[in-house]
Amino acid sequence: MHPILFDFGFFQLPTYGVLLVTAFLTAIYTVVRRGKREGLDSGLLLDFSTWLIVVALVGAKVLMVLTDWRFYWEHPSELVSRSTLLAGGVFYGGFLAAVFFAVWYTRAHHLPMWKVFDVYAPSIALGLGIGRIGCFSAGDDYGKPTTSALGVVFTNPIAHEVSGTPLGIPLHPTQLYESLACFLIFAILVWSYRAKEYDGQIFVRYITLYAVARFFIEFLRGDEDRGFVFNHLLSTSQFIALLALAAAGGLYWYLRTPRREPAVAGPEISAVKRVR
Repeated sequence: MHPILFDFGFFQLPTYGVLLVTAFLTAIYTVVRRGKREGLDSGLLLDFSTWLIVVALVGAKVLMVLTDWRFYWEHPSELVSRSTLLAGGVFYGGFLAAVFFAVWYTRAHHLPMWKVFDVYAPSIALGLGIGRIGCFSAGDDYGKPTTSALGVVFTNPIAHEVSGTPLGIPLHPTQLYESLACFLIFAILVWSYRAKEYDGQIFVRYITLYAVARFFIEFLRGDEDRGFVFNHLLSTSQFIALLALAAAGGLYWYLRTPRREPAVAGPEISAVKRVR
């Protein structure tokens, strides 16, 4: 609705950028605060969070290009265009890249991986909830036309220029739908900590809740450049959401299964019986 927060003439401050930075800072603050309660080193979490942000941004851009690879193949200059640089990318691309990096980082620094993942899960939901408001302000990730009372009309030409947002037509505010879903997921995950039974439980719950929410919200999305599979049967994010649900099911079974401690070797007993 308001792609530019402040216009100084020689410099424009985009609303999306401000909210994206706000999302990162809020998420990091939440991570550090929760991490202290879990006995994790705050300095290490800050360093880890910084790298996660960089990796996630790169991963989101990469998946954005891959989902619309034909366009970028035919227009290679668009790889460094204003619209590509300002676009947030595909969330699942950033999420998957961050997860793979997190697995390596926690092992390299001898951190309790599943406990760390639990600490980050609510913060990811909170940060994404704030970030989607930024998407709404820029007109990015817009919804399909609608005649319902929930429809919003974008009128700013910058939104159309950068994101291809249709102007003057009531659209589903899918950005706000997802934002509200993420805030609700954040509240559920924080509440779930009270009854946490094992490390990794909060992270698995996040994957499950977000995948379900994203799968259904995708039906209301109107931006065609987000990519599709199976001849437009599913969007790229819906397909990944199904894979995420399968992965969550596997992790749930794995993490709940008691790990057997290695048997302690006792004194050797001779196979030859003593003759009395």
